[in-house]
Amino acid sequence: MKAIVYEEYGSPDVLRFAEFEEPHAGPGQVRIRVRAAAVNPVDHKIRGGWVPFLGPSSFPAVPGIEAAGVVDEVGEGMTGVSVGDDVLGWTETGAYAPYALLNSFAAKPAGLDWETAAALPVASETASEVLDLLGLAEGETLLLHGAAGAVGSLAVQLAVARGVTVVGTASPGNHDHLRALGALPVAYGEGLADQVRAVAPQGVDAVFDAAGSGDLPVLIALRGTTDRIVTIADPQAAEHGVTFHAGGTHPAGTLAEHARLAAEGRLRIRVAESRPLADAVQVHERSEAGHVPGKLILVP
Repeated sequence: MKAIVYEEYGSPDVLRFAEFEEPHAGPGQVRIRVRAAAVNPVDHKIRGGWVPFLGPSSFPAVPGIEAAGVVDEVGEGMTGVSVGDDVLGWTETGAYAPYALLNSFAAKPAGLDWETAAALPVASETASEVLDLLGLAEGETLLLHGAAGAVGSLAVQLAVARGVTVVGTASPGNHDHLRALGALPVAYGEGLADQVRAVAPQGVDAVFDAAGSGDLPVLIALRGTTDRIVTIADPQAAEHGVTFHAGGTHPAGTLAEHARLAAEGRLRIRVAESRPLADAVQVHERSEAGHVPGKLILVP
């Protein structure tokens, strides 16, 4: 099969469209014919060798950790799933390919398009897990730094559904989007602390950093302590005494519920751009540049 592969760590230019051995479902796995694969910031971090503990065990390797598609092989021991089922989930063999193996997935509702389905697993898992870690309760106030991205936008909606007031940071061009999701928007950059205090004079009960822009000292000052602050994007978290969350539990039941809500229009995730698989280099360049208003999707 023709897939996106890389044979060494490096810039986006190490990615190439080439022949790669087709995977087949083993015990506890299904194989899908990929209809859409999502690109995540962790993809370019792995490709660049920034997080070698998450990197491939050998080269060449196929990037990508989430996809949606049609089941075409069912491995031994798998029940409740059949060839022809539409699913979304986390890939074991790389998503930037015509075929991928999954062992944690959920059924795709008929009303959910392929691109949105592929965009859900990582973002919805991360958002819900961090909100749980923060122990948010109805009536509390959450400062969500980087609220307009894929994870941030889902976290806004899930927090608002819990009865939480969300103050969301984003560029001014995304403020209407945040208001539509139920957040109180404030701008990044200089004066961030004053803006947050203006809209939340009572203070903030918890902080979710989805931006990783080096603003942890400001976020800690706004919270008044390092307690109940979680970042998913700042590698300096430990130096500041802040919890870093990398995700990874892959709760299929939660994903199924989020997929249902998305199909019903009650949970929205933005797809910033959808491009052919062969354009992976350009898509990685955009992802690595940051400030992407939603998920980037590759379509085989």
